[in-house]
Amino acid sequence: MYQLLLQQFLRTKTCQLGLALVLILGILSIITGKQFLLDQEKIASQVAAKQGEHIERNLELHGDDLPLLLYYLKFSLVSQPYPLAGLSIGQKDVNPSVQRVTILTLEGQKYDADLVNPTKLLYGNLDLSFIIVYLFPLLIIAFTYNLFSEEAESGTWKMVNTMAKSTIQFLLAKLIVRFLLLASVLLLLLVAGVLIMGISINGIFLLFTISSILYLIFWFVLCFWIVCLRRNSNFNALTLLSFWLILVILLPAFINNYLTNAYPIPEALSTMIKQRDGYHKKWDSEKRATMVKFYEDYPQLKHHGFPPEEGFDWPWYYAMQHLGDLESREESNAMQEKIRLREEMSRLCARFIPSLHIQLAHNDMAGTGLLQHMNFLALTTDFHKKTRLYFYPKIFGNESPESVNWQDFQPNQIQLRGEISWFTVLMPLLLSILLFSGLSAMQIRKDLRA
Repeated sequence: MYQLLLQQFLRTKTCQLGLALVLILGILSIITGKQFLLDQEKIASQVAAKQGEHIERNLELHGDDLPLLLYYLKFSLVSQPYPLAGLSIGQKDVNPSVQRVTILTLEGQKYDADLVNPTKLLYGNLDLSFIIVYLFPLLIIAFTYNLFSEEAESGTWKMVNTMAKSTIQFLLAKLIVRFLLLASVLLLLLVAGVLIMGISINGIFLLFTISSILYLIFWFVLCFWIVCLRRNSNFNALTLLSFWLILVILLPAFINNYLTNAYPIPEALSTMIKQRDGYHKKWDSEKRATMVKFYEDYPQLKHHGFPPEEGFDWPWYYAMQHLGDLESREESNAMQEKIRLREEMSRLCARFIPSLHIQLAHNDMAGTGLLQHMNFLALTTDFHKKTRLYFYPKIFGNESPESVNWQDFQPNQIQLRGEISWFTVLMPLLLSILLFSGLSAMQIRKDLRA
């Protein structure tokens, strides 16, 4: 029976057009993902080459004055994506993957974005995760909305009711055929992604695959519940499209707007103002007062003493820069905490919205979500502090640039991924599947009693 149902379904225009569409867009998404990974590799290699040239050029211009040289020098921290990021680009196309910072005030430097094509940002990237979250549910709706009503409206249901051992088993068989067909297409695209992008088949990839399959099962179960109501095709199509619009578009947009209003971030502006004020006001204050505050953070440099009040002094200048960050630290920490709180609340809400949940989970698995970027910014702060700690003693000790082994300053490369829990990822999907399976079973029992 399954072979006959499969052959019959494959002959339909809906099946042929739907499969052709998802395969074409799926291949395009994989090509897009591969290009994204190549672009990231290109950026990383360019940063490595350019940093050496950048240091050499500035050594030629300012090689006799270390403090002046460090005013211009930038040091790079690169966030290298996992190959799985090609399947779920997430926010990696918006948030910078490279931080190039001087040892001056940090806050203003952390939020510099990559130079990217604005038209590309406008249209966004077509990754496989987008195909799974948005396109596959529409295809499932198109394949299943008339699972029962097609037979009833064409007049063949009475014959099916007479010949089939169980009409429910017949409907389930049609549903299973469609599920196996789409699951096979999804697995084919994932295999293509593995081969083209060089993705490792490890636990994270298996979780990505299983969660995607469960997401398809959720939509099939939801569609089957609507089919079990035994209404006409127009009602089924309209109802299922409404579910798609609510679950995929409206609810995520509502949650985003709610969290934006519930957790405003005025600190984004006040951080910039405090940092600039904290730095610029030091020009008009006593140098000794500035150095006293600076030595509270760097007591190991206190033995260098205090500069004269008259004239310019490089150690005092770098102390001013540090105090600019210091005075904006409270606002900066508050801003980051609110962003993390927004993200945590969105994940809590997403547990009840499978489309949003699977999207966030895919980004976590690929290391392309907002939390991973916040962690990257935190590592940038640590990197900046480590670089300062290396150069401050040389600046305060009036050492020359020759005392530094500049070959050691290569771009630091890191990879970030969220904390992945199989239970956290799979349980919301399983509960959603059980919910609509239960609703379908209740409707079937109701029909049997009738």
